[in-house]
Amino acid sequence: MSNLPGVIPAIKQREEQFIAVRHSIHAHPELGFEEVATSKLVAESLRAWGYEVTAGIGGTGVVGQLRCGAGARRLGIRADMDALPIHEDTGLPYASKLPGKMHACGHDGHTAILLAAARHLADTREFDGTLNLIFQPAEEGQGGAARMMAEGLFERFPCDAVFALHNGPTLPVGSFIVQPGVLAASADIVTIKLTGKGGHGGMPHTCVDPIVAMASIILSLQTIVSRNLPPDQPAVVSIGSAQAGSASNVIPDCARLELTVRTYNPAIQQQIESRLRELVSLQAQSFGVTAEIEWTPVTRVLVNTPEETRIAREVAEAMVGPQAIVPLPAGAMGGDDFSWMLEKVPGCYVVLGNGVGSKGGCMIHNPGYDFNDEILSLGASYWARLAETYLR
Repeated sequence: MSNLPGVIPAIKQREEQFIAVRHSIHAHPELGFEEVATSKLVAESLRAWGYEVTAGIGGTGVVGQLRCGAGARRLGIRADMDALPIHEDTGLPYASKLPGKMHACGHDGHTAILLAAARHLADTREFDGTLNLIFQPAEEGQGGAARMMAEGLFERFPCDAVFALHNGPTLPVGSFIVQPGVLAASADIVTIKLTGKGGHGGMPHTCVDPIVAMASIILSLQTIVSRNLPPDQPAVVSIGSAQAGSASNVIPDCARLELTVRTYNPAIQQQIESRLRELVSLQAQSFGVTAEIEWTPVTRVLVNTPEETRIAREVAEAMVGPQAIVPLPAGAMGGDDFSWMLEKVPGCYVVLGNGVGSKGGCMIHNPGYDFNDEILSLGASYWARLAETYLR
């Protein structure tokens, strides 16, 4: 591993230990609300280092709390733990041992980063106040943040500010995105079920074909962004799943679509929902099928607050220099349910460069993705320095 500027020497000395932890988590991925082994590893590690540990909040969530001195300030740092239902295709020696599941978003790295920082902060205790380390389950669309909050996360562990970090493929190692205001999009999951009347493929006149209706709806949904929204308002309506039928000569009773809807503007989010419901309803009527729409908010528009972002940026600049602070790439429409936490508590969501090309440049949610171990100690040092700065 190369030596990056800003890495704390004591964290660097333990780097191989936490890379091994990361590889172990990567090899044994767990989907949302199934992070039993990962949560156990986190909880046992934190207890061994002197943290007060609360497990089981939000299902498989873990909070480790460490108090030092008499300071009144309370800091929260969050890492996500869940994997994705993707079959890994990296060929790595520590690749997923569970077919159809992999850490394709780097949450294994985020967990290892925060554990490495936790160990250092427990050893040094060079802060004055309360540190709450939040290990969240089910970030990938199942509402882990909202569930932790519903179970009293911030009532039981009050925070004056909360921070989170995500790796950023295609951004150089050693770079950070730290900027105020909107940083990530809202993300909604939309499920559309179309019901007609199935029958023999050779006698379509006796049927009400939901597949034809589905095809027309797929095309019509593409007009929402291109024809109903202002050109200066970024938005995405993407159909990720279209399912219907199981045989070439059978017209099925039902068809099903699953979509993601993303935007940076809550008003645009509402406009998309209204137009989508209208289009689907009218298209379904025109083909004689019935339509059921299920709309599930997954993330909110993620907004970094000014003062907390200022602190986060100062820490990053002190570590890597102002030239390594880069802007959010144009066209990025990622979402993160840390946005729910930021609606409750001021804070900042930071992106840490994962690398470019063959070393960290593969985009997340891809079977060939892997978190770049080269940035683990840098991320851990960042959390340690942020905690020491915020809790002076």
